[in-house]
Amino acid sequence: MEQWHDRILILDFGSQYTQLIARRIREAQVYSQILPCTTPLATILAYRPKGIVLSGGPASVYDKNAPMIPRQLLEEGLPILGICYGMQLVTKLLDGEVAKASHREYGRAELMIDDASDLFKGVGKGASCQVWMSHGDRIERMPKGFRSIAHTANSPVAAMKSTGGKRRIYCLQFHPEVAHTTGGVKLLRNFVYDICGCKPTWTMRSYVDTAVEQIREQVGQEQVICALSGGVDSSVAAALTHRAIGDQLTCIFVDNGLLRAGEKEQVKQTFARQLHLNLRLLDAAQMFLAALKGVTDPERKRKIIGKLFIKQFEAEAKSKLGDAKFLVQGTLYPDVIESVSFKGPSATIKTHHNVGGLPTKMRLKLIEPLRELFKDEVRVLGKELGLPDDIIWRQPFPGPGLAIRILGAVTPERLAMLRNAEAVVDQEIRKSGLYHDLWQAFAVLLPVRTVGVMGDQRTYEHVIALRVVTSLDGMTADWAKLPHELLGTISSRIINEVRGVNRVVYDLSSKPPSTIEWE
Repeated sequence: MEQWHDRILILDFGSQYTQLIARRIREAQVYSQILPCTTPLATILAYRPKGIVLSGGPASVYDKNAPMIPRQLLEEGLPILGICYGMQLVTKLLDGEVAKASHREYGRAELMIDDASDLFKGVGKGASCQVWMSHGDRIERMPKGFRSIAHTANSPVAAMKSTGGKRRIYCLQFHPEVAHTTGGVKLLRNFVYDICGCKPTWTMRSYVDTAVEQIREQVGQEQVICALSGGVDSSVAAALTHRAIGDQLTCIFVDNGLLRAGEKEQVKQTFARQLHLNLRLLDAAQMFLAALKGVTDPERKRKIIGKLFIKQFEAEAKSKLGDAKFLVQGTLYPDVIESVSFKGPSATIKTHHNVGGLPTKMRLKLIEPLRELFKDEVRVLGKELGLPDDIIWRQPFPGPGLAIRILGAVTPERLAMLRNAEAVVDQEIRKSGLYHDLWQAFAVLLPVRTVGVMGDQRTYEHVIALRVVTSLDGMTADWAKLPHELLGTISSRIINEVRGVNRVVYDLSSKPPSTIEWE
């Protein structure tokens, strides 16, 4: 990324919204990069950022182990935007006063704008706008050399900025990165373009050139294998790597017995016949099912599947490919942030088979060309690389496959049941014309049975839950308001066509507090 001179650094203090800040800045075609809040000052300055964002976080600045930054960073003259915890941290470091608010603010609030000259230029209607608050502390006394530029009924200082001197610091008590804040995108662009002086030059076309160069430099003349699942992430990673090193790449598709209906056939058609990539198909279904026998804990499932995947890749690389040294994976930003807190103290939510699920010791070295990208960026990248639309717009499918959509033990019978139910969901969603409007639509097999009546006979059979969500990047999601007729059709078909199911329920939970997948 060194060729992109305009760079915004985001110091992560543990907010689950940190990735959204990065996404909003990238949508402005400016490269943003997240670093832990513990990054040394010298390292931060070595990146030569045009500006810095201090994220929110769950701590109070007065907590015993509250994350901090060197005060010197605030004296460097770099444009700084402190958000929520970032605002309170700036206040404390510069000898202002932060105190517990008499009334905590969570959710929507009406912001009154007192200064619309720079950061708030063109934001909101008139002198106010709706913002999203999430804090229990507030600014009791601003640091010397700051003045308030916006307020709410509960926060006299809902936004402030430095005045005079070398400092160019702006702070917000609310979150501009979330969709609930009207004008939040405009506010961030004011900071990035006008205050930091960044130019909108970061695009997926330029990303291709840089990534190709980096892959060639990393690989040299060595052989490379790619873990290909047929989903958009691994497909784009494969196409990008193939552009960089051509026939040095061999894609390996492992049939682990946990796939959707027709998965293997589609991968073979697309990659071997249409895109002409070297492709090997491995049948390892019995091995995976044997290893998963009796396992009900979702984290154990993920670890087992991740370990077996690597075992298959390493064996194939050593025996068939002249001892390949590298493994390509389609790991994305949301995969990483939900798996391990590698960039700041964000909480671990779950592991992913291609991140936290990997064994600690591997012979193969990883190539993850999409690790810093969001799903929408990957799709744009796929178009740049010439991938077909049916791959680019395919809905996400978890690496551990149907194993984590079966709550409880994984058996061939339960897999067949879920696979058939998923096929019905996919067919009806596509037929309705809503497929591309939805982030994910799938079935989950629950570990319960219910009483039913079929043909005047009592039944005691399984329950399928439908999970259908809308989202922009997978970081947040809302349940989809599908037409009742469509839900009725899906339910009727599953109950009538999938042997062993007599009830279908619909999941009405959003992310957060729930996750998209059930396990």
